[in-house]
Amino acid sequence: MSTSFQITGLPLLEFSPLFSLDAAELSKRGAQRLIADKKPGFPCRVSLDDAEPGERVILLPFVHHNTGSSYQSSGPIFVRESAADAALAPNQIPNVVANRLLSVRAYDSDGMMVDCNVAEGSRITQTIGRLFDNDRVRYLHLHNARAGCYSCRVDRA
Repeated sequence: MSTSFQITGLPLLEFSPLFSLDAAELSKRGAQRLIADKKPGFPCRVSLDDAEPGERVILLPFVHHNTGSSYQSSGPIFVRESAADAALAPNQIPNVVANRLLSVRAYDSDGMMVDCNVAEGSRITQTIGRLFDNDRVRYLHLHNARAGCYSCRVDRA
């Protein structure tokens, strides 16, 4: 693969105000606090780690593709209350990606999908490289293919 890439999670700062809210306040935002009861099963979109059983997470709706194109999209995400921002090296694949079947969506600078694929996380590096071979592709979104939820963003490094 010739293109270097960077996987990023969502910024903790965006979600940290939720951690002090009670159940009623979370509910007003369409969110709820849960206790992880298995691993994997509660993938944090900030740390890009699965929550440990017994760990508190917040499940909330999130606009993960905020674009003016027809491909604007939102869906549920988990955020661990003990999360820290993911700090991945270029070309590093976190376990939360490596251990899942993924839907990979490639977008241009206008937020229009120009390609897509499904790949096992263990082969995601090859899929990322193939999609970035297309000069029109500006960024990728990874989704868990089975549950359909947003996982993370991939940019050229």
